Amino acid sequence: MLEMLAKAAVASQFPGFSRWVFAGEPQPKVSSYQRQYFNVTEYQAIENLTEIIIPADETPGAKEAGVAEFIDFMAAHGDRDLPPMREGLQPFLNLKPAGQEALLRNMSGQKTAFFELIRRYTVMGYYTSRVGLEELNYPGLEFYSASPECPHKNDPEHLHLPPPKV
Repeated sequence: MLEMLAKAAVASQFPGFSRWVFAGEPQPKVSSYQRQYFNVTEYQAIENLTEIIIPADETPGAKEAGVAEFIDFMAAHGDRDLPPMREGLQPFLNLKPAGQEALLRNMSGQKTAFFELIRRYTVMGYYTSRVGLEELNYPGLEFYSASPECPHKNDPEHLHLPPPKV
């Protein structure tokens, strides 16, 4: 988990990301992402596969969260886990989205190394994006104009805390 948070923290600081937040940024950055590692076909396959794993329904999916951007960035900046993803993508490149979904579902039942890798980075990318953090109702996205009061006023461990600043 700490590894995932550290990777997301590094990625969130890259100026090309428009969908990542870190340390409670009040507004998303405005920019457009430029592919850095995967070619157009590979990037499109990653975008399709991550959307199969976390589809848009009543909430945004992996595509809206920019998960393909995250995976491309991580591969381009030395994440040793991701270069083998290129090999795993090969069976998907010439398939239409329905065929990609069928193949991915088949892989998921077999727990292949590629499926585990794409699933891991899809979840990591999604839940470190603004979209994913909003889905988790992450309190770090809230902007507080005053310091919230400690909810455990009578706890002996908290008696030393100063009163809230208003």
